[in-house]
Amino acid sequence: MIISVALPQLKQPGKSISNWEVMERLKGMVNNHQFSTLRISKSTMDFIRFEGEVENKSLVKTFLAALDGKSIKLSGFSDILKVRAVEYKLDFPTRHDWDSFFRDAKDMNESLPGERPDTIHLEGLPCKWFALKDSGSEKPNEDVLIKVFNLFGEIRMVDIPMLDPYREEMTGRSFHTFSFGGHLNFEAYVQYKEYVGFVKAMNALRGMKLMYKGEDGKAVACNIKVSFDSTKHLSEASIKKRQLERQKLQELEQRREEQKRKEKEAEERQKEEERKQKELEEVEKERKRIEKIRRKEEKQKEREARRNKKKLQKNPG
Repeated sequence: MIISVALPQLKQPGKSISNWEVMERLKGMVNNHQFSTLRISKSTMDFIRFEGEVENKSLVKTFLAALDGKSIKLSGFSDILKVRAVEYKLDFPTRHDWDSFFRDAKDMNESLPGERPDTIHLEGLPCKWFALKDSGSEKPNEDVLIKVFNLFGEIRMVDIPMLDPYREEMTGRSFHTFSFGGHLNFEAYVQYKEYVGFVKAMNALRGMKLMYKGEDGKAVACNIKVSFDSTKHLSEASIKKRQLERQKLQELEQRREEQKRKEKEAEERQKEEERKQKELEEVEKERKRIEKIRRKEEKQKEREARRNKKKLQKNPG
């Protein structure tokens, strides 16, 4: 529910109204009941707006009766604060919305899966909640998704775009987001075999949060966005189109890999040729060094021989 509290004009400088005190007064106005959550969504000089949640929908009317049109008197202030409370209007499609959409759509064939009201589009699903247990991975798993949503009816197929390594390149958009707590979320498409399964799922998810219960018994809930798919995402034509695009990207990737491999081989060949050339240069350098030493030794021997010859000529017999 949305609760607005109108604030009086502050006549005394330096005096302010405590948002916390207003919140506590609101909590005290719902006798014998408690808000599941109550938080400030906007605060101005003229009003404070709160968003409140209760344990179940049946309590909403009780809370609205206790709050709407009532007033709050704060200590130290002569003016009273008027309270208005209304039920939060859900941004959730109705049966009329999807029935009329598919009835009026000119490019849909209701006899074909994915071109009729049979596919739910889910956003904001926590990856960790849909990961395989003990897998060591936090990536969502299609089998886990099927197990959860099979509760409403038999599933024809599901699609988790973020699991497709080519999808972001194919569409030019990211398929995972981070929630306020820094956890990775994903989006998914769930297609039911029968219309009744789709309707049961949509009715069950309307105005609800998704809850995860851990092995320790502790439960955590989060808001998710639910809508009916109007893009033919899981129609045969769309699936084939994605397969062709994926195939093209795979072929392109293979060509790139082949090009990289050829470039690497050419680089290695060049390095090998350079290494051999260096070896030849070293061998030639060593040959020249040895040749230089040999010539030097020969010259030395020649000089020695000449000296010995001169000695013999000076001292014959």
